[in-house]
Amino acid sequence: MAKIKFGDTLENVVTHKEFTLEKAKEVLKGEKIAVLGYGIQGPGQSLNLKDNGFDVIVGQRKNSGSWDKAVSDGWVPGKDLFEIEEACEKATIIEYLLSDAGQISVWPTVKKHLTKGKALYFSHGFAITYKERTDIVPPADVDVIMVAPKGSGTSLRRLFKEGRGINCSYAIFQDATGKAYDRTIALGVGIGSGYLFETTFKREVYSDLTGERGTLMGAIQGIFAAQFQVLRDNGHTPSEAFNETVEELSQSLMPLIGEKGMDWMYANCSTTAQRGALDWWKKFRDATLPVFRDLYNSVKTGNEAQISIDSNSKPDYREKLNAELKQMRESEMWKAGEAVRQLRPERDK
Repeated sequence: MAKIKFGDTLENVVTHKEFTLEKAKEVLKGEKIAVLGYGIQGPGQSLNLKDNGFDVIVGQRKNSGSWDKAVSDGWVPGKDLFEIEEACEKATIIEYLLSDAGQISVWPTVKKHLTKGKALYFSHGFAITYKERTDIVPPADVDVIMVAPKGSGTSLRRLFKEGRGINCSYAIFQDATGKAYDRTIALGVGIGSGYLFETTFKREVYSDLTGERGTLMGAIQGIFAAQFQVLRDNGHTPSEAFNETVEELSQSLMPLIGEKGMDWMYANCSTTAQRGALDWWKKFRDATLPVFRDLYNSVKTGNEAQISIDSNSKPDYREKLNAELKQMRESEMWKAGEAVRQLRPERDK
């Protein structure tokens, strides 16, 4: 573990130089890792672990689309693909990667197989932080740990195949064996992390829920929609409005920000763009700061968690979700986006 300075704060960070893949394999030698769930994070984490040479199996409900996807990805029923309960029986480490609602539903099955010395692994702090709402309370004699990729499972897998990695946070909620830290970091290395930075279950879920509802998904869609509407209301074509709102940001400017930061991106834009951005960014900050404060408070009080639990547990959740996504997909902005993507050079598709 190294101390790295971020701004004026020293943080605990683990890189591959200090904790190599070979060391991770040694730490987890003799361990069997069961990845429960094959939806968002399950495929990327399990396939990366498998390709890195760890003893990993997948636990998933039979006769489901996710089971079929696991089979198509090369997992073999009866060999390294099992029903959830059988996978729990076989495992010494259980990666609990079902949805938050799924974790609540399956918990009684998982809990009875958490025998002394096993490890329960999460990639999200939700279930433990809001345990009064989820009723997920692990036994005292198991390790409870977390590695949370700062990106989707799809990106985790794609970057792994490119020889790169996604930064991940890690946390230890309960160290029953004295091996929790090594197990955690070894799993982080095994799933293909970039560097790992220390957090807590509570901090992870507070920042994650804020980010998802904020700049990562909710706020960015809201800002896109507002600017697109203003441009359309003032006579700009759908193509022009989409290119100026989404395409230039996603295809040109975001890679520059990711490469060297916002100031470097500003420095590599026109002087007119630089002046305007510097004049206006604080106005947007001041306008949205109250919204972000309301959002964080809603996360902190558990309101967002309860909304999620109540909504995602309903039998018609998937149907309603698909209807909302369909409405977004069929909006003028994203129909324009579909057309713009089709016009990209073939190498970009």
